[in-house]
Amino acid sequence: MVMNNMMMMKKNIMMITMMMVMMMIIMVMMMMQLMMMPIMMMVMIVLMLMIIMIIMLLLLIMMRMLLLLLLLLLLLMMMRMLLLLLLLLLLLLMMMMMVMMMMMMMMMMMIRMMMMMMMMMMMMMMMMMMMMMMMMMMMMMMMMMMMMMMMMMMMMMMMMMMMMMMMMMMMMMMMMMMMMMMMMMMMMMMMMMMMMPKVITNNVL
Repeated sequence: MVMNNMMMMKKNIMMITMMMVMMMIIMVMMMMQLMMMPIMMMVMIVLMLMIIMIIMLLLLIMMRMLLLLLLLLLLLMMMRMLLLLLLLLLLLLMMMMMVMMMMMMMMMMMIRMMMMMMMMMMMMMMMMMMMMMMMMMMMMMMMMMMMMMMMMMMMMMMMMMMMMMMMMMMMMMMMMMMMMMMMMMMMMMMMMMMMMPKVITNNVL
């Protein structure tokens, strides 16, 4: 009977150890996958699991020494307790991981927000710069236009002046021509007058 119990106990312990190893592997895998936990944490977890295993082994040795059913029951109870503890630990770890994940997510969100803000600021700055440049360009264009207008006006004025001068010159020329014509006419008249008496006298004679 006792031996049978012993065998059962051994089987139980083997099962538990296997389970623990499995849990450990899963945990490590999870951590590796997530990469959120520092290495120290991982080491701590492994250490805890190791301690639990050692306690179990010690209990096993004790049980071998004292072959009593009561102790067996106690041991079973202990095992269950340990399992519970392990589960609790796992839960705690999970919670911690979750918290860390959340923190990381928050951090990421914050960083993203900051980046977005920076981008927005940069965009705003760029827009402002563009606006300024546009304004400057407009001003320059306006100035150029004004200058062009002024130049045109000046040119027009000059042209007008030239035209006026030309007109004046023409007028002067015309006047001169008229004068010349008049003079010529006068001369002709004079000549005629000079010639007339002679003709008359001749005729009379």
